[in-house]
Amino acid sequence: MIKGIKTILALPFEDFFSGLESCFSRFSPLYIIALIISFLASWWIYVPLHELGHALGCILGGGTVSELEISPMYGASFLKEIFPFISVGSEYAGQLTGFDTRGSDLIYLLTDFFPFLLTIFIGVPLLRSAAGSRPLSAAVKLGLGLPIAFAPFISFSGDYYEMGSIIISKIANLISPAIGITRWRSDDVFKLAGEIFFNGNPYGITDVVGVTLSFLLGIVLIYVTYMLGVVWSRILFGFSKKASQ
Repeated sequence: MIKGIKTILALPFEDFFSGLESCFSRFSPLYIIALIISFLASWWIYVPLHELGHALGCILGGGTVSELEISPMYGASFLKEIFPFISVGSEYAGQLTGFDTRGSDLIYLLTDFFPFLLTIFIGVPLLRSAAGSRPLSAAVKLGLGLPIAFAPFISFSGDYYEMGSIIISKIANLISPAIGITRWRSDDVFKLAGEIFFNGNPYGITDVVGVTLSFLLGIVLIYVTYMLGVVWSRILFGFSKKASQ
């Protein structure tokens, strides 16, 4: 069992290095340039799509969206012409600041998780398909796939902590309503830790346990997301092989 867990933990990084090995099986500056350009293009496109995914998840779940902040460098001014709820400028690359889940934790979870469907259906298959490809093709696939496939890992302290905290706080509230349901919830665990533990607030061991469990559950959810991408990749590649026969 321990060996299986280690295999799962290492898999995303093995996929990356396998793709990198294919990319540089024959060294050429062209492959490096292709990798960098593909990565930057993917990142620039993915960031606003990710933030719009949060808004779409909320709306599809039955909630409402009033404000989505996006940094100007990601085309916020252009996107505002299409989506009126977009606000130009953000403390982060983007952040859904105005939304109403109607008190539903399921809508809240869908709002957080919806953008990561891109990881499952696009990012992980692209990343894994780089291995075994010709160098130029591997460079492009790797560059395009990296930001999307590793988005959950980048979001360990944000969206995935928040998902973990929604679930843990809900369980805690069912066990003991006196514990409270919202104070562990945040889309920035470092900011939350500062507010809870370093501002003289009267919080104790319950909060330490709650935040820690929320963080750990978030990490588990990251790997669940990636493994769903692996399963989809195998299905997709299986269809591709049958079609080519």
